Amino acid sequence: MEFEEAPLLQKISALYHQISSLTSLNPSKNVDTLFTQLVLTCSPPAPAGFDIASLSQPLQAMRAHLIRLCAKAEALLELHFSSILASSFRNPISNLSIFPYYSNYLKLSLLEFDILRSHCRRVPASIAFLGSGPLPLSSIVMASIHLKGTIFHNFDLDPTANSMASQLVCSDPDLSQRMIFHTTDVMNVTNGLKDYEVVFLAALVGLEEEEKGRVLKHLGKHMAAGAYLMLRSAHGARAFLYPVVDICDVEASGFEILSVFHPTDEVINSVVIARKKALFDRNSVEDEDDDDNAAEKRGILVDTSSIVLAEKCSGFNGFSPMVEEQLS
Repeated sequence: MEFEEAPLLQKISALYHQISSLTSLNPSKNVDTLFTQLVLTCSPPAPAGFDIASLSQPLQAMRAHLIRLCAKAEALLELHFSSILASSFRNPISNLSIFPYYSNYLKLSLLEFDILRSHCRRVPASIAFLGSGPLPLSSIVMASIHLKGTIFHNFDLDPTANSMASQLVCSDPDLSQRMIFHTTDVMNVTNGLKDYEVVFLAALVGLEEEEKGRVLKHLGKHMAAGAYLMLRSAHGARAFLYPVVDICDVEASGFEILSVFHPTDEVINSVVIARKKALFDRNSVEDEDDDDNAAEKRGILVDTSSIVLAEKCSGFNGFSPMVEEQLS
């Protein structure tokens, strides 16, 4: 451990022990205070040379558990406020600002929109958001502010989450027509993934690297060639809050990385945008079906039927954000 890293890691460890000792992660003054302190500790730029991958095994184990605790607390917070919004307001969409991190979602969605339109130059007709949850703020903000003509298909495993999310938008005459909710595991969605010009993968879908890798391979196999994949990752000490997307896994799954952006403000998640290749080496992607066609079995996948999707996205008024790692 480098000397300058020690205070940061010691503070994170102290907060971890307090958080892991809690009897409940439901929203409360104590829970909110501890997680706020954790976010404020992890948000500033990490010391020079800080490398999350080089941490000792005990620290890696602590980080993995802390991410799971953060994920659970976030889910409970969303459940809490989704219930309040649906039960207390005639029009929940007009009162989303009661959620304590609403302004962060506004900034993150604007960032993702700017990054998307710098590569995809026409408004996509249909977008999938994987892991939408009971309070699908990302989809709602994107649909109501940035992509007002786009259909959003929201996927979540939890039927209760989808029921609560649907209640939030049902009173809105516009969003109720453009927000569709699917209760299913995305690993069970195959041909349907080809319908989306853009797929958003929530940060907490696949908490472990291996699990995230399986999801990426599935998307690489079934998304349409030319479609865009938007991923949320983490950088520096923020990797104690959210999983880090392995860029090599994204590329090995049949995607071309277009850019990576690491915010330094209150927006916690890094944003990765990638494009599904029209032609890629199938040896890098696990076979999932026994009835793959001959071209796939030879190690090459050619998806000419869906290449038009790349052409569909060719008409935003181009705007290039300040992207830290421009890869194309």
